Amino acid sequence: MEREINGKMVETDPEGYLVNLEDWSEELAIELAKEDKLELGENHWKVIHYMRDQFAQNGTAPNLRFLQKGLKEEFGNEWGDKKFLFDLFPFGPAKQAGRYAGTPKPTGCV
Repeated sequence: MEREINGKMVETDPEGYLVNLEDWSEELAIELAKEDKLELGENHWKVIHYMRDQFAQNGTAPNLRFLQKGLKEEFGNEWGDKKFLFDLFPFGPAKQAGRYAGTPKPTGCV
């Protein structure tokens, strides 16, 4: 599926993940969030940038368990709470944040 973001055509798979990971931009994340009727705030961006950093370091996007553990270590106990993360990303923190972050679908996510 192709989308136009700021005059540039960006291709995604049927689930909304980028075909070419180099096409990621914050504008793309904002547009994907709008499609989900979600406005990205500071906490969303922390998770999105964490997902991008983990993918850059490890070559894979963290699944929910690793996301919780890593965010808790980086930002504090609240961030390791599944409910807290689902309040931010109701369609699944690892999947939805990964889509916005321009990473591939996390391993183990259905």
